[in-house]
Amino acid sequence: MNRKASRTPEEIAAVYDRQMPTVWRVCRTYMKNTADTEDAAADTFLALIRSSPAFESEEHEKAWLIRTACNVCRSMLRRASRKNESLEALAEAGDREEFAAAEGGEADEEKRRLWDAVEALPERYRAAVYLHYYEGYRTEEIAGFLKRPSSTVRNWLSEARKLLRERLGD
Repeated sequence: MNRKASRTPEEIAAVYDRQMPTVWRVCRTYMKNTADTEDAAADTFLALIRSSPAFESEEHEKAWLIRTACNVCRSMLRRASRKNESLEALAEAGDREEFAAAEGGEADEEKRRLWDAVEALPERYRAAVYLHYYEGYRTEEIAGFLKRPSSTVRNWLSEARKLLRERLGD
């Protein structure tokens, strides 16, 4: 991806409008709180503006933004200065409502219960589950985003399903 695409503010705004819900949800799976999610999403779009890569299609654009969002979130989580949020703060209903709003509407109780269970999964499972079941990516594509072997992603999905069955029942 050596080519650069010079983008106008209108073009950047169009990409933002088109891709922000996905970028926000990817960041949310990592960050688990609204403030850090917003920071990570903003940093992802800042990377887009700075590097200005040329995309072959909207799918290529989306894949680039997802991979960048994953990398931004992992970098933020590695920073020593990052403060952990209390479990009580993570369980606040307001954050769940914001996720439902980002989904584009009211989430019914079953979807909310499922999302809460997904959000409670270990980090490595959360991203794989979100990208596979919510965004519809194949395991090979997810492996590329997360820089892991496909077999590892398939294993994470299998283990995540087992954990979700235990927590939610069949």
